[in-house]
Amino acid sequence: GIFVVGLSFVLLMIVFRSIWVPLKAAVGYLLSIVAAFGVVAMVFELGWGADLLQVSKTGPVIAFMPIVVMGVLFGLAMDYEVFLVSRMREDYVHGSRKRGATHEVAVDSVKSGYAASARVVTAAAVIMFAVFAAFVPEGDINIKPIALALAVGIAVDAFVIRMTLVPAIMALLGKHAWWMPAWLEKRLPHFDIEGEAVEREDQLAHWPSSEEPSVIAADDLAITIGDERLVSDVSMRVARGDALVVTSHDPRAARSVLLAVAGRIAPDEDSRLRVAGHLLPGRGSAVRSHVAVSLPGADRSASLLDAADGRARIVAIDSADLPAERSDMLAALRHARDAAKDPLTVILTAADPDAATDLLADAGWLGASVLDVTPAGVAVSEVIA
Repeated sequence: GIFVVGLSFVLLMIVFRSIWVPLKAAVGYLLSIVAAFGVVAMVFELGWGADLLQVSKTGPVIAFMPIVVMGVLFGLAMDYEVFLVSRMREDYVHGSRKRGATHEVAVDSVKSGYAASARVVTAAAVIMFAVFAAFVPEGDINIKPIALALAVGIAVDAFVIRMTLVPAIMALLGKHAWWMPAWLEKRLPHFDIEGEAVEREDQLAHWPSSEEPSVIAADDLAITIGDERLVSDVSMRVARGDALVVTSHDPRAARSVLLAVAGRIAPDEDSRLRVAGHLLPGRGSAVRSHVAVSLPGADRSASLLDAADGRARIVAIDSADLPAERSDMLAALRHARDAAKDPLTVILTAADPDAATDLLADAGWLGASVLDVTPAGVAVSEVIA
């Protein structure tokens, strides 16, 4: 029971990016199990309705019945849950883009999702109920309790839990049904369940144009951490083999740009960011394989091993103007540049852009673009020869 419920809780959190949806699904599943076991106990142990179901002998039921029923009912219950809630989630995501993430949008998505999926769940539940119920009157004495438990469990789960309690609870919760703590959101893997990344890839297939080949391209780049927007309206182009220094009065803003380019944090939904040919945030895993990140306090040389081995096409260095680490960064950059199979692109953050450009010049880069992300979020780019 712990394994089944716990695993379903984690998987549903990953799929629906919510705490309440998997919690509701798990509790509803347990209620269905309790109802199924209760009916079996009433009929086969207490003898209530035994004659009606042609049960000739009452007493203990077969020992592995609970395990079989829990496993089969779990699969069916989660199917019904996903049928209903995935459509609600899809409608909520699309509605939020047009009208904002409000309580009304959430309730409307519950209604439209239920209307679109209820008939599928009804048909599936009726079929499975009929299959298992058919074994109760005429089946083997060892099969009857399992069949009855599954028939009752499916009926209760589909019609009482999934099609009555689930939409009611979702409507009461509103937009809070899709809430998840920020720290948990960062740690869970992302799956494109609604196909948003594919749709976005198709819309931006020709951006940027082939006339401006760039290994890093961004337009209207915005980054929000928690409830605070650190960066907005940033545009940049970095060609293969070039270097970019990102600076700002707020070090967090510069660092967030670097980490977004490296695929380590996600830009806001309305942003356009393509790195090494991959559109972010949907292709973050692919971008991470192309970008080696070096953060302050860590072994700079070890952080750039991917670039030195020729696997990374882009090197991202945070706080590149730290005097104490300059020699390590310089040695790592030279080694990475020499080992790279293709021209190596570098993006750095620095409070002192002159120190960063001097570091790049010593490492073999002839020039660097400087991107100044001001506290107001306006980006100004200039080229330093």
